[in-house]
Amino acid sequence: MKYILNLAFFISLAFGLRAQEEKAASYLQKIRNNEGELTAFMAQMPKGGDLHHHFSGSIYAEPLLAKAIQLDYYLNMESMAMAIKPSAQGVWKRLSSLASEGRLEAMKNEILRRWSVKDYYPGFYPSDQLFFESFDKYLPVLNEEYAPGMLEIKNRALAENVSYIETMFSPVYSRINLSDLTSFDGQLRQEASLSNDREVLNLLENLYTKLLQKEAITQAVNWNNLFIQQLHDSLKIDDERFTMRYQKYVLRFMNPVDLFKDIVISFMSANTNNLVVGVNMVAPEHGETSMKDYRLHMLMFQFCHQKFPKVKYSLHAGELAMGQVAPESLTWHIRDAIYTAKANRIGHGVDMPYEKNSYELLRYMSQQKIPVEINLVSNRFILQIKEDKHPIKLYHQFKVPMVISTDDAGVLRTSLTEQYVLLAKSYPFFSYSDIKQIVLNSMDYSFIKETALIQKLRQDLLKRFQEFEEKIP
Repeated sequence: MKYILNLAFFISLAFGLRAQEEKAASYLQKIRNNEGELTAFMAQMPKGGDLHHHFSGSIYAEPLLAKAIQLDYYLNMESMAMAIKPSAQGVWKRLSSLASEGRLEAMKNEILRRWSVKDYYPGFYPSDQLFFESFDKYLPVLNEEYAPGMLEIKNRALAENVSYIETMFSPVYSRINLSDLTSFDGQLRQEASLSNDREVLNLLENLYTKLLQKEAITQAVNWNNLFIQQLHDSLKIDDERFTMRYQKYVLRFMNPVDLFKDIVISFMSANTNNLVVGVNMVAPEHGETSMKDYRLHMLMFQFCHQKFPKVKYSLHAGELAMGQVAPESLTWHIRDAIYTAKANRIGHGVDMPYEKNSYELLRYMSQQKIPVEINLVSNRFILQIKEDKHPIKLYHQFKVPMVISTDDAGVLRTSLTEQYVLLAKSYPFFSYSDIKQIVLNSMDYSFIKETALIQKLRQDLLKRFQEFEEKIP
């Protein structure tokens, strides 16, 4: 009898939860074309995690400018770049001097417009150029102290019902002398250009052995792990409502030896620290070195995957548009990131329609559960890929797992809420159930290493959804 009563209780509970979800779905359908109502809905909806998140691009420009003024930086009067010490190039003025001359207030908005997309209008600057050049202008300020930025990110996440962020974060470390290994640069590029994959991997094995003989490599790994651990703990980043983990990233415009060194250090760090959950590679994919060495980069990740099979990594791949590069360059980047580099997740992936045998690739991603990180605002601004030009429907049709992310919320002046508003308004084929699954994907496809923590975060997310759906009018 007790068993029957318990079963009846759970059945009634399941029906109740289903009814609440159907009410939320019905309400979403009703407000789908009203952006104000849709924004209120998405702002209150639990959004789980943000998995494609650059720390350096997620801080808003205003607090960075305030900090530069407080520390009395130099301003390049032409580029609006900041520096502690001015370089020989350009005209530099101390911010305190500009303030005493009564000119600083009038210049603040121009600085913000060069550090972010604030007040952007077509013709002001090419959008991709403005985006990628903004970082070097304010990074000297951001790198002065990471703590305020970390807390800004956490507090904003809490305010918009985001419970997890997996941010790309690589603290600055002193340069390691690799002058004795530079001959590998030419050798690696030559063999990669001839498609001699086996010889490339042999060269990487040799280079890897020589790198491990350098005490500075181990020191870099230890320093990185300690720095992140101390920063994370001192700021009490993790609590009952919020969790953060870190991806070490490398810069794809570097020469092969320098880049491979950074990839090795990143894999070693992720292999030994639970807070460092993965590795990534950033910088413009259409850059000259990025394009020339792309295949070589994928082989470097394949090599490190063989050395550190437990380490997960996401790769920016297919963040390219027609006209930005030669058409043939749109046909293989996602494919190589998956088949050669063995990426666990794909960032952006917007050139999928041009990929060779794209249907086969989409089926493989679906079968192997390789998710794509969708960054709607970023793709609209940088690449002008939006509405039905975006391949999001292709991913949906082939049941490729998706997560919705912000990319660089500070530079783009956006939020995770706005991404979901765009998703619901621009792509009505996503049902409420689909959107809810995308949110749950942000936990299921995170790189968090602690199984118990993933389960806790997922259960908390389901509870938040239940509370949210109960409030639906």
